[in-house]
Amino acid sequence: MTSVPVDEERRWWKEAVVYQIYPRSFNDTDGDGVGDILGIIEKVDYLDDLGVDCIWLNPVYESPNADNGYDISDYRAIMDEFGTMSEWEELRDALHERGIRLIMDLVVNHTSDEHAWFVNSRASTDADKRDYYWWREGRDPEKTDLDADDYDTPDNVEEVPPNNWESFFGGPAWTYDDQTGEWYLHLFDRKQPDLNWENEAVRNDVFEMMEWWLDHGIDGFRMDVINLISKPDGLPDADPENDIKTIDRAVNGPQIHDYLGEMRDRVLDADLLTVGEMVGDEMPMETARQYVTPGPDGDGLSMIFHFEHMLLDQGDEVWELVEWELPDLKAVMDRWQVGLGDEGWNSLYLNNHDQPRQVSRFGNDDEYRRESAKLLATLLHTLRGTPYIYQGEELGMTNYPFDSLDEVRDVATRNPIRNAIGAGIIDGFDDVKDIVRAKSRDNARTPMQWDDSEHAGFTDGNPWIGVNPNNDRINVEAERADSESVWHYYRDLTSLRKDRDVVVYGDYEPLTPDHESLWVYTRTLEAEDEHDTLLVVLNFDSDETTFEPPADIAGDSAEILISNYDVEVDTVESTTLQPWEARVYDLT
Repeated sequence: MTSVPVDEERRWWKEAVVYQIYPRSFNDTDGDGVGDILGIIEKVDYLDDLGVDCIWLNPVYESPNADNGYDISDYRAIMDEFGTMSEWEELRDALHERGIRLIMDLVVNHTSDEHAWFVNSRASTDADKRDYYWWREGRDPEKTDLDADDYDTPDNVEEVPPNNWESFFGGPAWTYDDQTGEWYLHLFDRKQPDLNWENEAVRNDVFEMMEWWLDHGIDGFRMDVINLISKPDGLPDADPENDIKTIDRAVNGPQIHDYLGEMRDRVLDADLLTVGEMVGDEMPMETARQYVTPGPDGDGLSMIFHFEHMLLDQGDEVWELVEWELPDLKAVMDRWQVGLGDEGWNSLYLNNHDQPRQVSRFGNDDEYRRESAKLLATLLHTLRGTPYIYQGEELGMTNYPFDSLDEVRDVATRNPIRNAIGAGIIDGFDDVKDIVRAKSRDNARTPMQWDDSEHAGFTDGNPWIGVNPNNDRINVEAERADSESVWHYYRDLTSLRKDRDVVVYGDYEPLTPDHESLWVYTRTLEAEDEHDTLLVVLNFDSDETTFEPPADIAGDSAEILISNYDVEVDTVESTTLQPWEARVYDLT
């Protein structure tokens, strides 16, 4: 193992592999069809065997579940469906005893409308916490382009919302409240009112809550849609005529760095893993660096989740799907590898609870499911940054074959489709079925596939969402018994990351940015007169592809460090790669 360069600071979260658990779908122990904390405790040894270093736990807080836990009604309580605080503490301790850290979801752009703050806020226009949220008077429809008939208001109310913003879940981003005669802002579901971070009292309460969880022994936060907390001055209308949408208005607001800087100074430290979810289109690299630069010159987050590669196949509406090519994906990833190469740190992911399964989206989930799942894993674990494994990814789990809207649970899918049907844009679910199968967030939320039983070993009851019928062949029990499985390949990758510093800290150099099938790059680490180099060769194709090595390394001595096909070499030379073949050459 080489030493880390003198200008590179070791951090545990740089060297870690993070495993994301969506508790509702992980493991159910009480038969109610919903995963629970005891179910995670039951599988802690499984996580340890896989070799992961940290768990990101999606929300387990008290919530009415309008958005599956991302509408929090009490930040300091555990939802009854999931368990109790003492059980959460037992989980924390079980993980820590095995050297596995734990980070929690921080959801502070909005709360539930059942949170005590909002209940107080909507009680009257002079309530103590009225300014904890965004309340505004409506507008005269005669003075805007908005149609009052498009909004769900009482018959005696002849006004439209304060601006024309649309919710990210479909429909208006404002809801009229007849109790006080004003409108409140919700960038997501109407049961998720946005907090007003301009109010110092809001910030104080949020920071105190964060400190409370840190005092309870967590190791960091994943910060949900954190770049939405600062709203633009005056809340201006979006301008569809010039392709300006709500999200363009709402992201990276004018005070975002002030708020995160205050959070950094009051709550955070460099040893915590803090990853900010940054929604929106292409982010200027200067803005990204500001988020991850240590203070006082930056916001001090460990890393961010950007969405550029997640938007490659996204059209303007939920029922639109855009074709993408491998050079498009490489261009995005290369921009971030280079852009944050020396001045920040990357998160590495291709799926999570908000995205479809990576092998169905970026690989081949049919004939070459196993090979492409391993190739995608090779990519994520050999780029520079911290890799995130989403539950079931280590099995090569695939998207779900939805046949009706009744099978869909996600409001981000249901709402836009219902609105489109109501507006006559589409006739029914069959018009968008292929898109739902390809893109719905529910693809990632089907239960973890533990075995080949009726409900995949997830529950003894009726699961809250359907189990993928391919659990008869894709499941933990079968994969652990097969030494050539995707699961064992993931375990080899987590081991490799611990064994070789070059995998973590090495410089990244892309070699085939324009090739339509091959993604080839080197990772190089030079420190204390030592030189360590890996060559990564990936064939993103269901056909064989010829690999011609660059002239400066052709013929060099090498061995295969890891590969998804059985291959041995002693030099780097021209070769024919099999479909979805992945090779990591050790050139050291």
